[in-house]
Amino acid sequence: MIVLYFSLLVLPVVAAWLQDLPPRKWQDDLSSGIAMCAFAGILAEFVLSGRFRVISSHLGIDTTMRVHQLMARALTVVVLIHPMLYVTRGPAYPMPWDTTRQLSLDFSLIAVLTGLVAWVALLALVLSGIFRNKQGGSYEAWRASHGLGAAIVALFGTLHTLEAGRYSEHPFLRWFWLAMLTVALLALVWIYLLKPLWQTRHPYAVRSVRKIGDRTWELAIAPVRGDALAFDAGQFVWLNVGHSPFSLHENPFSIASAPSTRDQLSFVIKEVGDFTRSLGDLTPGTPAFVDGPHGNMTLGGRAAAGIALYAGGVGIAPILSILRELRARGDRRPLVLLFGNRVRDQIVYPDELDAMTRDLDLKITHFLSEPPAGWTGETGMVDASALNKVFDGRNAGQWLHVICGPLPMIEMIEAALLDRGVPDGQILSERFYYD
Repeated sequence: MIVLYFSLLVLPVVAAWLQDLPPRKWQDDLSSGIAMCAFAGILAEFVLSGRFRVISSHLGIDTTMRVHQLMARALTVVVLIHPMLYVTRGPAYPMPWDTTRQLSLDFSLIAVLTGLVAWVALLALVLSGIFRNKQGGSYEAWRASHGLGAAIVALFGTLHTLEAGRYSEHPFLRWFWLAMLTVALLALVWIYLLKPLWQTRHPYAVRSVRKIGDRTWELAIAPVRGDALAFDAGQFVWLNVGHSPFSLHENPFSIASAPSTRDQLSFVIKEVGDFTRSLGDLTPGTPAFVDGPHGNMTLGGRAAAGIALYAGGVGIAPILSILRELRARGDRRPLVLLFGNRVRDQIVYPDELDAMTRDLDLKITHFLSEPPAGWTGETGMVDASALNKVFDGRNAGQWLHVICGPLPMIEMIEAALLDRGVPDGQILSERFYYD
């Protein structure tokens, strides 16, 4: 996929070089070349960030979104500096004898305006993404404006490329840009129209809501007809409760129920935002919609001598799904669970977890950062020292390691595992916080 991505970036430059037009000043061709590379990459980003499971199921949606974030910033810098590299000047229109545009640039009104609109819209789009958490306002409004801004960049950027580009006058490149624009716009149509339409044909309804810990709730939804969606233990969905699927009111939550339980989907949700604070007000029958499943934090038939599970807070949700499925299958591999919370009341499903230690070859170690008097479990965070205790005398590299929780915990455990020589492919985690 990396080869495919960068091939798309390089293709327009190769096509331009093969035209064998008279050479221009090297600064002019450098500017045109990097602009074509960058714009091809920008159009490819529409697919990379579109929640397409054929991509995210292999790479992990956290990886695709991180690449989208970093590449968007890098490509924007290239686009912003590209017009400043041109050194050729001339009349507003190419001279009649300069049929190949070797000696002049196109400064016609449409060429300049389309480029300026795309240039400004791209800068605003990226800055709004970088500073989204500091802007205030709703995520739904930001996401709608992000989609609209992306469409403006794609449309006006393509018009500018076709109108002002010296090399894009060639039929192959014209078709290339039009094809890339079509794919980019179809990705937006899929995200904002077709996917919500599909969700209306597969509705869910709230089955139950109950408090299971300190500021922690279990939400169960059931399909209105048929079975719940098929998924692998460890995956997540974007969940929309009480709104139209076209409203963009959705949040990502890991599925806590086992894939073999097809009559409902359950989630473990902590009160942290507007939606989660109103969980207690939901009533059975409230409409719900899901987009998924997504994610690749799944066992997927990976061979391992044992499985180590690390959970922090509501990061227990996908771990629960994995344990429940292993229990349903009667898996006999050795399992360890390191489960960290702030206080005892945040430990969810204590009786079920205790029962799992009898049904599975499972050892659970609880950690509390604020333990009560008389606490006999571990204190502090799930960290490298806790991991070292578990694998004292064991070969951690032969085990599969699944991590879900706060970002500092994930990074700490990943580093400790790598230090112990655990192959990167034996470590599964997903993160959604980058900056």
